[in-house]
Amino acid sequence: MPLIEVTLAEGRTPEQLRALITKVTEAVEDAVAAPKETIRVVLREVPTTHFAAGDVTIAEKHGKS
Repeated sequence: MPLIEVTLAEGRTPEQLRALITKVTEAVEDAVAAPKETIRVVLREVPTTHFAAGDVTIAEKHGKS
């Protein structure tokens, strides 16, 4: 049973998140020949103040700190 966890910054619409689940499921199904019903996808959204690269948060980068 494949379990895929995706961490991303908050801000996407429910429709975008749903599309991501579908695309990830399809990719895993194709890549490892796993039956769709056995694939688990977990999306973890974090605040932009808690997601950083190079010691700069996304919020800081966009001037929303």
